Amino acid sequence: ENEGGILALMALIEPAHPKDRSRRKWLIFFGIFGAALLYGDGMITPAISVLSAVEGLKVVNPQLENLVIPITVVILVLLFVFQRQGTSRVGWIFGPVMLIWFMTLLVSGIAGIVHNPEILKAINPVYAIKFFLSTGFSGFMVLGSVFLVVTGGEALYADIGHFGKRPIRLIWFILIMPALVANYFGQGALLLNDSKLAGSQLFYYLGPDWSLYPLIILATMATIIASQAIISASFSLTRQAVLLGYLPQLKMIQTSAAKQGQIYISGVNWIMMTATIGLVLGFRKSVNMAVAVSTTMVITTILMSIAAREKWNWPWWVVVMVTAFFLSVDIIFMGSNMFKIIQGGYFPLLVAVVVFMLMTAWRAGNARMTPVEGKKKRLVKTFMETVRRSSPQRVSGTAVFLTDNTEQVPLSLVRQLDFFRVLNEKVILLIPEIMDEPRISSHKRVEVIDLGKGVIQLIVHFGFMENPNIPSILKNTDALGKKVNPDKVIYYIEYPKIVFGGKWGLKKFIARVYSYMARNSANPVELFKIPIDKVLEVAVRVHLQ
Repeated sequence: ENEGGILALMALIEPAHPKDRSRRKWLIFFGIFGAALLYGDGMITPAISVLSAVEGLKVVNPQLENLVIPITVVILVLLFVFQRQGTSRVGWIFGPVMLIWFMTLLVSGIAGIVHNPEILKAINPVYAIKFFLSTGFSGFMVLGSVFLVVTGGEALYADIGHFGKRPIRLIWFILIMPALVANYFGQGALLLNDSKLAGSQLFYYLGPDWSLYPLIILATMATIIASQAIISASFSLTRQAVLLGYLPQLKMIQTSAAKQGQIYISGVNWIMMTATIGLVLGFRKSVNMAVAVSTTMVITTILMSIAAREKWNWPWWVVVMVTAFFLSVDIIFMGSNMFKIIQGGYFPLLVAVVVFMLMTAWRAGNARMTPVEGKKKRLVKTFMETVRRSSPQRVSGTAVFLTDNTEQVPLSLVRQLDFFRVLNEKVILLIPEIMDEPRISSHKRVEVIDLGKGVIQLIVHFGFMENPNIPSILKNTDALGKKVNPDKVIYYIEYPKIVFGGKWGLKKFIARVYSYMARNSANPVELFKIPIDKVLEVAVRVHLQ
């Protein structure tokens, strides 16, 4: 709820039944690739935005060009280091700065229009038609640069979880869109007055000479905030991918008690920082790399049309008309941007291919992974029948088995009963769940299901702002009948041990990738504050069907 983006659309139209899902496999892959493209865009946007703002120094003094790259790198390092603090802590700075920025865009744009009001004729589409008829293919290529005026908008969908739908809609229509349109018209008016300015940083020429340094500082601050938005959107996209089963569990730090979407993911942050700085050092200028955004927009339109027909029950003729309109625009822009691949557009495609491979490998691994021992032996009902029938020897102490499945018991518990015919005096099947609330009250914290024979299912609820501490829960809860002695508790945690086997092929490749991702997912020992000397880690042999 209250999250947007291409993954949310894909989850909406993905069939629940495996057979139906297999028939729509191409659509699922389509959506995953579109989401993967946004990671490339998340790395590119900070590089282009900050670099283009700092390039204003060349307008002031061409001799300052050598300082552009070092200053940009320093700003980007500080930007990514600052992510750990969270957006909410500096929101009071972001708001006023962006208000001043867009007001500056509006005023400077109007000033430019006043110098040559003839630019307002550009509203008439006849001029656009004449332009394309007279320029032909070169005019089509221009669209690749024109498309840059809409890049960044895709981050708004993923940022819904940060700010909500209403604030984004209001600020867009009241201030942002009018300011952008006015400023682009103002820059066009400058070109009508002096065509020699073509290819230069037109924005900085809209103001008087004395305003150049203040404009550079303001533009840099604005691009930092815009980059913050796309980075935060990447965190939200990652969270959606984890919740939907396309990425393994990652350690996420909540940075706001008011909004669940405001999170920080360390691994994603440092990978993006490395790639972004590498882009600045590699390309050394703000190049056009909008291929990712235009391709994602095409995929989003297709997914939206299916959701509109199947989930929202739009009439088919409305779906066709709306889809045809948006696709005609999206495909034209995507086509013009494809010619920019050699100028840097290949980077988001490479990133997308890698992310797509990781997402599909994890998804396929989870779907096709089965224990070497059959699942039937792991059913709770079957296990409890075995306990009652065999009456195993009981030893003192409490054994806690972490699991995420209420219908099956961990295989390590099954093996313990089969091999040793012994169980602890108390066996707890513990299922931790992160809820949609910031904090959970004590009376809602735990849910106990007594399976009999000293075996208990314990579902523990944590708020998304809380630091899960399972030993503390076991020590202080009265729901288990009596307090658990922490000195007599041992925690069993399972890790999948992939059985590769066979010749190299797609299945073995997926198994290798899945195994690597599983080993590097969030460690439950750290995540749930479990004492390391009380943990018994068990490798469970699994294979991919």
